[in-house]
Amino acid sequence: MSIARASIDRSLLTWLLMLGCLLGGLWGFATIGRLEDPAFTIKNAIVLTQYPGASAAEVAREVSEPLESAIQQMGEVKTITSSNKPGVSRIDVEIESTYDGTELPQIWDKLRAKVSQAQGDLPEGARAPFVNDGFGDVYGIFYAVTAPGFTDREIHNVADFLRRELLAVEGVADVTLAGLPEEAIFVETQPAIVSNLGIAPAAIAQAIATAQSVTPAGSVDQEGMSLRIEAPQGSDSVDAIQGLTIGVGGEIIDLTDFATVTRGRVEDPSMIIRFDGVEAFTLGVAGKEGLNIVDVGAAVDARLAELQADIPIGVDLNPIYQQHLVVDEASNAFLLNLAMSVAIVIVVLALAMGWRAAVVVGVTLLLTVVGTIFFMAIFGIEMERISLGALIIAMGMLVDNAIVVAEGMQGDMQQGKSSREAAEDVASKTQTPLLGATVIGIMAFAGIGLSPDATGEFLFSLFAVIGISLLLSWVLAITATPLLAHYVFKQGSGDGAGAYDGPVFRAYASVLRAAIRLRWLVVAGLLALTVVCYWGFGQVKQQFFPDSNTPLFYVHYKLPQGADIAATADDMAVVEEWLLARDDVVSVSTFVGGGASRFMLTYAPEEALPTYGHLIIRTETLDLIPPLRADLEAFGQSRLPEGEFRTERLAFGPGGGAPVAVRFSGPDPDVLRALAQEAEAVMREASDQTRDLRTDWRERELVITPLYNEGRAQTAGVAREDVAQALKLATEGERAGTYREDSRLIPIIVRLPGAVDEGGEHLVDQPVYSQAAGRFIPLEQLIDGFDYAVEDTLVQRRDRLPTIEVLSGVPAGVNADAVFRQVRGPIEAIPLPEGYRREWGGEFESSTEAQASLGKQLPVSLLVMVLISILLFGTLRQPLIVWLLVPMSVNGVALGLLGTGLPFSFTALLGLLSLSGMLIKNGIVLVEEIDLTRAEGVPFERAIVEASTSRLRPVVLAAATTILGMTPLLWDAFFASMAVTIMGGLGFASILTLIAAPVFYYLFFPGQRKAEAQSAEAAPA
Repeated sequence: MSIARASIDRSLLTWLLMLGCLLGGLWGFATIGRLEDPAFTIKNAIVLTQYPGASAAEVAREVSEPLESAIQQMGEVKTITSSNKPGVSRIDVEIESTYDGTELPQIWDKLRAKVSQAQGDLPEGARAPFVNDGFGDVYGIFYAVTAPGFTDREIHNVADFLRRELLAVEGVADVTLAGLPEEAIFVETQPAIVSNLGIAPAAIAQAIATAQSVTPAGSVDQEGMSLRIEAPQGSDSVDAIQGLTIGVGGEIIDLTDFATVTRGRVEDPSMIIRFDGVEAFTLGVAGKEGLNIVDVGAAVDARLAELQADIPIGVDLNPIYQQHLVVDEASNAFLLNLAMSVAIVIVVLALAMGWRAAVVVGVTLLLTVVGTIFFMAIFGIEMERISLGALIIAMGMLVDNAIVVAEGMQGDMQQGKSSREAAEDVASKTQTPLLGATVIGIMAFAGIGLSPDATGEFLFSLFAVIGISLLLSWVLAITATPLLAHYVFKQGSGDGAGAYDGPVFRAYASVLRAAIRLRWLVVAGLLALTVVCYWGFGQVKQQFFPDSNTPLFYVHYKLPQGADIAATADDMAVVEEWLLARDDVVSVSTFVGGGASRFMLTYAPEEALPTYGHLIIRTETLDLIPPLRADLEAFGQSRLPEGEFRTERLAFGPGGGAPVAVRFSGPDPDVLRALAQEAEAVMREASDQTRDLRTDWRERELVITPLYNEGRAQTAGVAREDVAQALKLATEGERAGTYREDSRLIPIIVRLPGAVDEGGEHLVDQPVYSQAAGRFIPLEQLIDGFDYAVEDTLVQRRDRLPTIEVLSGVPAGVNADAVFRQVRGPIEAIPLPEGYRREWGGEFESSTEAQASLGKQLPVSLLVMVLISILLFGTLRQPLIVWLLVPMSVNGVALGLLGTGLPFSFTALLGLLSLSGMLIKNGIVLVEEIDLTRAEGVPFERAIVEASTSRLRPVVLAAATTILGMTPLLWDAFFASMAVTIMGGLGFASILTLIAAPVFYYLFFPGQRKAEAQSAEAAPA
């Protein structure tokens, strides 16, 4: 007994299966995790090392080099890049894509061990390296908190309160704060008094350092109990610090006699944040992995509402990004698209096959969709952009299985067969070909879903959902569909017209017979059309991932190296004022000195630099972004010509960085800068579409170097370190201790009056303390003046080699691949000195790596698909007929994309794979039908025509329902190019299936043609 007949005879089991899918889907929908984008592991860690006083070149040579050498010994490392600034080494470690997220903790432990071992090779003065493996944490609930009129201490108290309360919310993993006011206690000494008294700077620092030190005071045993002794309490106020005393030459001197103590903000904070022009700090909330971010966000919102009574009036929480609302809106929109697609399928079926077939196929399709959600919840696959899109991608193949079975049963029952006989007859002919074709359709996506890189991880849910839904659709097609047809379809008398005697079927049969007679002309026409379409496909714009449909875009602004953060903040204020005066701007979030916390997975914060300004601009709708962006670029570049001003759209998927980039590596920074300068000139000449050309080394910076006179200094007992300390006291000041205020640690900085004044004229008059002489000596007696020079203050390295990268943007709406193709040849023609190499970065590198990773998996998938098709037929000719159709499926894709002007993006590649799966599936079932018809003794050509005619309605309906079901996706930025790919490709693929496949079948069996011709000649005799 076949499965289809058993589903009717044992209907209770089938009803239980259907009820399980329905109720399980409802349960899954209520419990499944929800995200905006699928989670992918950011396989990067950062190693930060402070080396105060060193130049960028010294940091690279003495800190980054030994650390990189140790890290490079790890077999798991893919690339090591470092950014070296004066006093700071930042090393980015990227792990090979073959390691998944579960292996990373062990790899990070190994990285820490390697860094710890290399620490002994670092120079004296370098601090312990810090390994940050939380670089990829996402704070999707992101607020800017404004508190105008509040003191810095009150702002910190509010921030601590909010963080403490939100960490207690169920489902919250972490809360991060950024941009809080940075305060310090400034001790400004009077140089004349200090010199006369002979107070050593070290004595001042020592007195301040011990004022609030935390030291153990021991314990005593008393009457069988151990009592801990508290250390004496340190200074608990600024006034108390000012009242400190210092011992000098046996005398006690009050600090207030020679210094003033004040509390205030540091002049050069690490970051400045504003929201709509008002000073702010940011509050980022990260949800726990695997939880429904919509529920977590709702819980956070509820807790914030409860806290309103405790939050001081005047403190406002302004949302910059609320992932839970975005996810909820996106999920609802996708579910609406899905519902529209299902409705379109049912309406088309009702018009073509009648309401009975529409009910049978529609219910089966609905059960497949809700059953897929049930299994998604079981396997922990979240409901996000990719997994929901996968259901729509699979729609054509999902409905095809049910249509084949329903259409076959409907035809047999009209001919007088009972539902059980019809079910057994249809299932015996189609269930195995449908299963094989379904597995082939799944394997078409295996290369993407099983790719180990970030793109594969990002798109794994696509493969998983398509696999689940297609297998489930096959199971329900041979169980639920026959049972529903048993109850809904009516049994005919069998004395009416044939099932395929209608005018449409007769017309198709006539066209097919003509195509077989003119077979060589048909083949030549298909080949010519394919050649033309492949040429046209080469003209289609290429794109890695499309722009996001979130109404946000960015501004990146960089002043020349050496500018301070206050100048950058002032320039950003000019842009803020212009933006806030416009009606099309909802909000402006400003970050000076670095990027925002990672508020979405695809957002990559820029490296911290005082010269960097960043704006996150929100509009009401996406349509407002292009004109606003164009106006803003024109304003920024004209009003702020001294800086680099550019805008950037938010993109879907992993990636980021400049669209076009080329790297040069080699030992000499001067040669690298010359190559970069030449590359910039070549790019400008090769294409007028390059924008914002720049290098990641930025400009060289002017530095002041004291000309140390070693002879005079040694005679005076002054070392180089003493001169450096005196200069630091006269400028930035030197940290001497820490002031504890609740949970805050505020630095105490000793400096001279006028340290923050402009210019360096006062430096030559600074006194330098000689430990040997026990007195101060004027600096001018120890140096031969000051020299000015330029040096690299931002040295980038890649895989232990100095590497400079030339970066270029492209105009809004211009395809990056087209610009890359314009500049590639001229750049590669630049001669390289011996020992130097060139590499391409940007979008080309990202897409090449993704395609290379896909290329490693695709051969295995193709091999499995070919083997399945061969095993289905047991011969080679039939599979060859089917696979000959696949290259021609690109024809419709090229016509669709060229007609709409959309680029061929990575999502369009998914559509092409889906299309190939649909085409192979239809081809397999059609060729199998021809084989079965021939096996019944029907003459060769007649068998081809009759079998193809019997497949006309399933093929056309599957194509029509899929094409129309894709219509809602045409307005979705992420899936638009994929929808056009499937719609255009499937329309052409239907012609291939119904015309080309039968013609190829006729050509591939010359022996059958000859035998039939001989029989025809012998018949009259």
